[in-house]
Amino acid sequence: MKKMSSFSALDIIRRVIDENVQEGDHCIDATAGRGHDTLHLCSLVGDSGHVTAFDIQQDAVDSTRALLEANGVAHRAEVLLKSHSEMADLFDAESIAFITFNFGWLPKGDHNIFTKKETSIQAIEQGLRLLRKGGIMSLILYYGRETGFEERDALLEFLPTLDNKQYTVIEMPFVNRDNCPPIPIVIIKDA
Repeated sequence: MKKMSSFSALDIIRRVIDENVQEGDHCIDATAGRGHDTLHLCSLVGDSGHVTAFDIQQDAVDSTRALLEANGVAHRAEVLLKSHSEMADLFDAESIAFITFNFGWLPKGDHNIFTKKETSIQAIEQGLRLLRKGGIMSLILYYGRETGFEERDALLEFLPTLDNKQYTVIEMPFVNRDNCPPIPIVIIKDA
């Protein structure tokens, strides 16, 4: 096992993704953003797998599509201008291996547009039904400035209510870092 030399929220979640996503898997990037997670998932699922990415901002969808095209993996993904709270409309229950979320705002985008607790909790609930047994959902809670605290608090209140006979929820807050450090969370579907 490779030693972890960096301890950002993204590095932790990337390690979870790398150790669990396999060729042929079907995955969801529930918050496409600039497309980096979508691209990473595409590199892991191979030509026999598929990634579906969601975002409500055209700028994010365009960025993600351009990144996938530039890296020659656009055929492995579908990038949708839709809310992550609509994912259950597109997939069968227990058909997805991995779902990743980055809650907050679009990097280098309009900070007045950000994920909201209502649709985020709805998307998590839908995603949990879509995960196959042994499937994993990763969350990174970005918050700060004037935005995100309400969503962070709602999600941190919601996650402990998940049935512990069906899900294992692991929260990894950075307890000694300043300036609202992102919070990585992993949910494993046990049953």
